[in-house]
Amino acid sequence: MGEPPVTPDATTARQWASDELAHPAYHHSVSLLSRLLNWLGRQFSGLHALGMPPGLAVLVVVAILAVVVLVALGITGPVRRSRRVAARRAVLSHDDRRAATELRAAADAAAGAGDWSRAVAERFRAVVRDLEERAVLDERPGRTAHEVAADGGQVLPTAAGVLADGAGLFDGVVYGQQAADASDDATMRTVDQRVRAARRAPAAVAVAFAAAGPSAGPVAAPAADAAPAAEGPGAP
Repeated sequence: MGEPPVTPDATTARQWASDELAHPAYHHSVSLLSRLLNWLGRQFSGLHALGMPPGLAVLVVVAILAVVVLVALGITGPVRRSRRVAARRAVLSHDDRRAATELRAAADAAAGAGDWSRAVAERFRAVVRDLEERAVLDERPGRTAHEVAADGGQVLPTAAGVLADGAGLFDGVVYGQQAADASDDATMRTVDQRVRAARRAPAAVAVAFAAAGPSAGPVAAPAADAAPAAEGPGAP
């Protein structure tokens, strides 16, 4: 027969529990603070081995920590700022669902009132919305003017130059406090007309056909790619 179970008194039970909890198996997880303190201890030990006085060792470790923090801020700071700037420089906001015709009408109204800055901004927004309606660009609110020029220029290479000009003018007027005038409005009208008249590159058409599948048949140029009638300053 086995030995009868041992029933310890309260003091013995507490001692057994304390001994058990002190076992290393219960302490695998080390907190971040503990790791930092251990690291600092190793630095102090290393500096002490070099014969540094304790006061100087503390200053050296603090200097190391300051350098680490500054490097981390130097890396992450520009990334956060660039994301915030990109978000602020969007051409079309998330809640702007106006069609290209509505944006052109807004640009015409602004030009008729002599509000050239708004006319330039709304006309370029019309250019972007038109590219989305023609499936040259995917619908992506928040796209910057630079992204419009880069993405649109790949599909419409003959309009790449004017798209870049329009993007630069838009950014200068909307985000660069550049005062627009009637000549800027005329420039943006030209951008709009030339982009609307541009045709897709053959490679872009082939990619669109491949994406549609072999049963889709030949890919015809969209009707919106047809050259528009010339617009004047007072065009509707």
